[in-house]
Amino acid sequence: MIDSFLTIAEKSEGSFKDKGSKFLAYAFPVDNEKEIKKHILTLKKEHYAARHHCYAWRLGPDKDLFRTNDDGEPSSTAGRPILGQIQKLDLSDILIVVVRYFGGTLLGTSGLIQAYKEAAADALLHSKIIEKIVETSFWIEFDYGQMNNVMRIIKDLGLPLKQNEFDLRCRIRSSIRKNEARQVLGAFKKLEGIRIQVIS
Repeated sequence: MIDSFLTIAEKSEGSFKDKGSKFLAYAFPVDNEKEIKKHILTLKKEHYAARHHCYAWRLGPDKDLFRTNDDGEPSSTAGRPILGQIQKLDLSDILIVVVRYFGGTLLGTSGLIQAYKEAAADALLHSKIIEKIVETSFWIEFDYGQMNNVMRIIKDLGLPLKQNEFDLRCRIRSSIRKNEARQVLGAFKKLEGIRIQVIS
């Protein structure tokens, strides 16, 4: 089970120039397609005078969700080279957009591929790569009388307290690394009257 992968910590930028054309690259950490669309739209507004806004993105620990867009450039000369740089560093949950300002001279297919590749690589060169842990989030529901037993397990396992509701019937929301979820949830299930609800 894959429960960790590499991504970038924050937005980074890069650039490349060839025969008057400027290629400005922007790399973003992202969690979903809604975020991706928002970043692309923002860059299109910011660089409204640019000829092309090409991009590639990849999501999820399995890295099987991805897309490329050439935005008017010849097929596979922009999005694919950008994706190639993401794949080269084995990254996911990332979007790279390369904005091109046309310089008046055609670069040809190989020139475009090289330019988009170099711009994307430069953005990643300026990024901080981190490991992202895939977690299982869950609610623990229990009677108030079990409070000490539940809290003891939480403390012993070093689980984070993300949300809690204390009444006659109590609820605590926490999370654990995906690979450790079965073992941890099993510890709670040994207690009487405990109900576990896995969120993700």
